[in-house]
Amino acid sequence: MWDPAKYLDYADLRGRPFYDLIGRIAAAEPRRVVDLGCGPGNLTVALASRWPGAKLEALDSSPEMVEAARAAGVDARVADVREWSPEPDTDVVVTNAVLQWVPEHRALLRRWVGELPSGAWFAMQVPGNMDSPSHTLVREVAARPEWSARLGGLRGVEAVDSPVEYAELFADAGCSVDAWETTYVQRLSGPDAVLEWITGTALRPVRAALDDEGWQRFRAELAPLLNEAYPPRADGTTWFPFRRVFAVARV
Repeated sequence: MWDPAKYLDYADLRGRPFYDLIGRIAAAEPRRVVDLGCGPGNLTVALASRWPGAKLEALDSSPEMVEAARAAGVDARVADVREWSPEPDTDVVVTNAVLQWVPEHRALLRRWVGELPSGAWFAMQVPGNMDSPSHTLVREVAARPEWSARLGGLRGVEAVDSPVEYAELFADAGCSVDAWETTYVQRLSGPDAVLEWITGTALRPVRAALDDEGWQRFRAELAPLLNEAYPPRADGTTWFPFRRVFAVARV
């Protein structure tokens, strides 16, 4: 289950890659703009503001997120991105920090760009930090005997590709493509800052698999490891490098 309130912690930091992504879309007057995995809708509204004449389509697999998006004024619906296909008038598709959850997303990317009209834009961003301590330590704790039976399905570095690999995928599909990566050095505040950050995203499958007591014990095991990997500063803030992978393709 997604917690929109928890996800919106650090909303400015979570939103920065989205604006960097859509800044590379040069569509002037798209007919339909789609947000695949709209979350709580706080970023989707930027698409409506940029292209006010477009039909805005927004979807997310989480009913909680869709409810929050609707409260933010976005006409979102509950749907699985794996089952989505573009309408004939779809000129812009944005998917921000979603596809890392979808193992088959490479095949989906090929299908989607093959179904889009000529001249359409497809823009994607995924976290590229699966081999960073914030994620490797989660998998390390999950592999301990106490947790492994319940948490054996956590995804590793294969969850996403490199910018070059995404560039190759889109180029092979006949698109022009701009692909890159950025590491954001984020300054988090508060105790157990990195743990709190990943609680809203990477730890979601762990929370879903554990009862309340187990969840608290898992957090207690993980917290000191994260604090050692990302030591807090004297002022109580913590530097958290976060790599993101981007690709913007033109059909």
